[in-house]
Amino acid sequence: MPRFEYTARDRSGSRVTGAVEAGSVDAVAGQLFDQGITPIDIQQRARSRGPGLRRRLGMDQPSRDDIVMFSRQMYTLTRSGVPLIRGLTQLAESTRNPVLRETIRTVMADLESGRELSGSLARHPRVFSPLYVAMIRVGEDSGRLEESFERLTRYLERERDTVRQIKQAVRYPTIVVAAIAIAIFILMTYVIPVFADVFERFDAQLPLMTRVLIAVSNFFAAYWWAILIAIGGAWYGLKLWRRTENGALRWDRGKLKTPIIGDILLRATLARFARAFSMSQRSGVPILQAMNVTAAAVDNVWISRKVLGMREGIERGESLSRTAQRTEVFTPLVIQMISVGEESGRLDEMIDEVADFYEREVDYDVQNLGSLVEPILTIGVAILVFLLALGIFLPMWDLGAVQLGG
Repeated sequence: MPRFEYTARDRSGSRVTGAVEAGSVDAVAGQLFDQGITPIDIQQRARSRGPGLRRRLGMDQPSRDDIVMFSRQMYTLTRSGVPLIRGLTQLAESTRNPVLRETIRTVMADLESGRELSGSLARHPRVFSPLYVAMIRVGEDSGRLEESFERLTRYLERERDTVRQIKQAVRYPTIVVAAIAIAIFILMTYVIPVFADVFERFDAQLPLMTRVLIAVSNFFAAYWWAILIAIGGAWYGLKLWRRTENGALRWDRGKLKTPIIGDILLRATLARFARAFSMSQRSGVPILQAMNVTAAAVDNVWISRKVLGMREGIERGESLSRTAQRTEVFTPLVIQMISVGEESGRLDEMIDEVADFYEREVDYDVQNLGSLVEPILTIGVAILVFLLALGIFLPMWDLGAVQLGG
C-alpha cells in the first residue's frame, strides 16, 4: 500500500506533518478529517525496496505479541465506545509492525466501503486465524464485540506463554547438541589429522577405533564443503516436503512421537484445542463450526485430522465424548469430564477444565524437562569423549609401551 506524507492544520490551527499508508490521496484526506485535522498538502512517498524484500521473505510478519497487543487495544477501544474506524486509525498510527499496520489500513478501507469487520479480517489469513475471525463474527452478530476481543486476548496470551515455556525448555538441549556438533566438526577437521600424522611416523598397526576416526577425519577434511552443502540441501528438501499434505501430516505426527518432547507437545496441542473449543462454545459458535475453526487453530495437521474426524462423528449424531474417545489421544479422565459436561449441559465449563488440566501438566513437565534431558546429554557426551579418547590415546599407549620395551 502506498505511503503518503502530509502537511495539515489541527483544531487549534497549528501546523502538523506526518506520514500514513492508504490506498489513495482521498483516503488519506478522509482519515485526517476523521481525526479533526485539515489537510493542506498530501504527497505520495517513493517506495523503498528494503521493506518489500523483507516482506517477501516473511521477516515482517506480525508476531504473537503484536496480535495480542492489537486484540487488547481493540478490546479497550470497543469497550470505551470508540467507533471502529477511529479506533483502527489510532492503532495504525501506533503499530510498529509494517505488515500489521498495512493490514489495519486495508481493514479500515473495507469498513468504509461497507464490509463487516469479520469479513475484512478474513481477507488476511496470514495475520488473523480462522478462530480469530469466527470469534469476531460471533461478537458482531451478538452485539458483544468487546467480549470477543477480551476472550481472544486471554486465549492468545495463554498460547503465547505456553509456546515460550516450551521454547525455553528445549533451548538448553538445543545449545548443548549444537555445541557437540561443532566440537566434533573441529576435532575431525583439525585435531585428528595432527594425531594421524604422528601415528604414521611409527609405521605400526593401529587399533580399529583409531583407523575409523582417521578415515572419518580424512573425509571431513577433504569434503567438508560437500557435507555443508548436503546439510543445507537436506534442510531445504525437508522444508519443501513439510509443505506437502503428506509431509506435513507425517512431520506433525512424528513430532508428537519424539521421546520426552513429543508427549509435552501433544498435551500442549490438546490444551490449545480445548481452550479454543471452550472459547467458541462460550461465545455461541455452533458446534460444527467450532470444530472447523478449532481444527485450524491447533497448528498440527495430525491433531487437526482427529478434530475433523470428531466433527464427522457429531454430524452422524454421536456424542462429543464418544468421538473424542475414538481419536485415542485424550486420556480417560478427560473423556469422562467431557461426558459429564454433555450430561449436565455445562460442556463449555468442562472443556475449560480440560484445558486447565492439560496446561497444568504441560507447565509441570516443562519445569522438569531439564532434569530429564540433562542425564541423557551427560551420557551422550561421556560416550563421545570415551570413543575419542579410546581412538586417540590407545595407540599412544601402545607406542609408548613399544618404545619402553625396546
